[in-house]
Amino acid sequence: MAAKVSVPTRILVLLCLMYFITYIDRVNISTAGTVIKSDFHLSNQQTGQIFSAFALPYLIIQFFGGAIADKFGPRRTLAACALIWAVATISTGFANGLYVLYACRLMVGVGEGASFATASRAIQTWLPNGKRGFAQGMTHASARLGNAATPPLVAALITWISWRGAFIVDGVFSLIWAVVWFFMFRDDPKTHPGVTPEILATLPLPSVRAQRKEIPWTALLLRILPVTLTYFCYGWTLWLLLSWLPGYFLNNFGMDLKGSGKFAAAVFFAGVIGDSFGGWVSDFLLRKTGSLKIARVGVIWVAFIGAALSLIGSQITTSLVPITLCLALGFFFLEVSIGAFWAMPGDIAPGYSGTASGLMNVGSAAAAMVSPPIFGFIVDKTGDWNVPFYGSIGLLVVGLVVSLFMRPDQPFAPPGSGTGLSSPASVSAA
Repeated sequence: MAAKVSVPTRILVLLCLMYFITYIDRVNISTAGTVIKSDFHLSNQQTGQIFSAFALPYLIIQFFGGAIADKFGPRRTLAACALIWAVATISTGFANGLYVLYACRLMVGVGEGASFATASRAIQTWLPNGKRGFAQGMTHASARLGNAATPPLVAALITWISWRGAFIVDGVFSLIWAVVWFFMFRDDPKTHPGVTPEILATLPLPSVRAQRKEIPWTALLLRILPVTLTYFCYGWTLWLLLSWLPGYFLNNFGMDLKGSGKFAAAVFFAGVIGDSFGGWVSDFLLRKTGSLKIARVGVIWVAFIGAALSLIGSQITTSLVPITLCLALGFFFLEVSIGAFWAMPGDIAPGYSGTASGLMNVGSAAAAMVSPPIFGFIVDKTGDWNVPFYGSIGLLVVGLVVSLFMRPDQPFAPPGSGTGLSSPASVSAA
C-alpha cells in the first residue's frame, strides 16, 4: 500500500499549484499581447504599460500585504486574494477598451499583491527550518512552470476560443483553487485533523507565533532593505523576460504566435529547473556549512554572475538557436537565486516573516512596474529588440554589489528587545 502523503506535503503541493496559477494569470497578457495590441491599435510603449499595470497595486500592497497575512492568517488572506484575481482575470475577457483592460490588470495586481508573502507565512508555519529553501524553490519552480506553460497554452486557447475566452478559462481555475484552499488549509497546524504529534514536533511553532504588540516598520524595513534592492535587480530581468519574450521571438525572428510561444516556453522551462535546483542547493549548503551567508548570499552571487554572462552571450550571437540557449541558461541562473531570496525573510525575521517577505517583494514589484514599459519605449525609439538587455546585465552587476550587505546570519532584533526573535541557524534534517 502506498504511503500516505503528509499534511505539510499536501499543503506544499497546494501552494505550488497556487504559484502555477498566479503566474499564468500574470503573464497570459504577454502571450495575448500581440493580438490585443492589434485589436486596440496600441504602440509598443502602450502595450508595455498594459503589461506593467499589474505592478502598481502589486507594489503598493507589498508594504502591508504580509502584515495582513500576519494578522488574519494565510487561510482567509489567500482565499480572498484568489477570489479577487480570479474575478479580475475573467473580467479581462470582457474588456471593451483600453481603460477597462488597464483596470482589470490593476485588479489582478490587487489580488496577487499579498499572495507570495502570505504563502511564505504558510511555509514558515508548516515546514521545518531546514526545508524552507527547498519549499521556496519548489513553489517558485511551479511559478516558472506556469511561465513555461502559458505561451503555448494561451496561444492554443486563443486559436480555439479567442483571447477573451482564454482569460475566462484562466480565471475559472483560480476560483476552483480558492475553494479548495479554504477547506483544506488551517492557520494553526494543531487544529488540522490530519496532523500528528510527530509532525508538530518538526515545526518551528514558537518562532512563528512570537508575541508582539506591533510591527516595527522602520527597523524592519531598514533591515530588509539590502534584500529588497537586490531583489529589484533580479526582478528587472525577470519581468523583462516574462512580459516581452514572446514578442521578442515573434518580432525579432518573424515567427507566428504559436512559434514564438514554443521558444518562449523553452526559455521559461529552464527557470523551472533553476528554481528547483537553487532551493535544494541552498538548503544543502546550509546543512553542510551551517552558514546562512554561504547558503543564501553565496547562491545569489553564483546565480547573478551566471545570468549576466549568459545574457552577454545572447548579445554576441545572431542565430536563433544559440540566442535561445543563452536566454534559457540566463533564466536558469536567475532562478537559481529564488529559493535563497525567499528563505531569507524567515531567516532574518521569523516572527515577522509575512511582513518581511512583503517588504522584500517590493523590489520585484517595483521592477515589474518600470521594466516592461521601458523595454517597449526603447524598442519604439531604436527599433532594436536587443538593446534593453544591456540594462539587465548592468543591474545584475549592481545586485552583486548590494548583496554584500545582506546578513541572513544576523537575526532581526526589534527595537527595545535586545535580541532577535529567534535564531534562524537551527536546521532540521527532517
